[in-house]
Amino acid sequence: MTNNFKETPLLAFLRQQQINHRLLRQDKPASTIEEAARLRGIRPGQMVKCILLRDMDDRYALACVPGHLSVDPKKVRAHLGWKRMTCANSDYVYQITGYHTGTVTPLLLKTTLPVLFDPAIRKEQEITISSGHLTAGIAMSSQDLITLVNPLITEIHR
Repeated sequence: MTNNFKETPLLAFLRQQQINHRLLRQDKPASTIEEAARLRGIRPGQMVKCILLRDMDDRYALACVPGHLSVDPKKVRAHLGWKRMTCANSDYVYQITGYHTGTVTPLLLKTTLPVLFDPAIRKEQEITISSGHLTAGIAMSSQDLITLVNPLITEIHR
């Protein structure tokens, strides 16, 4: 396995919080949710996809759905009462979250912002989030993730 994985702040945080978790390494970065799931030996629906959205007033929100679903920006906007929302570009993703595109997780965000979870995330007892590195994910209880993040839970998928 050619994996130059390094310890991430998120792994240290989970240990500090005494959260049961497993590191899921993969031998190469993935370009899609489906590929990452295959490399990690899980289903896409077990993955939590995190999309940074930006509204017309430069406000940001992180929308999280199971990996096999798509975020509906109109539903996020309606819940927040904001103007039209679009996906943030990769420069803003790093600047706002502290994570590069493809490694965004709802924990240890650089900026305080609303985090929304689709209730479908609760359907899986164990979910996976990014470790903050392109070649590893973290498997953990969906309830532990919800407890740590304390997101707004509302239907936001298409």
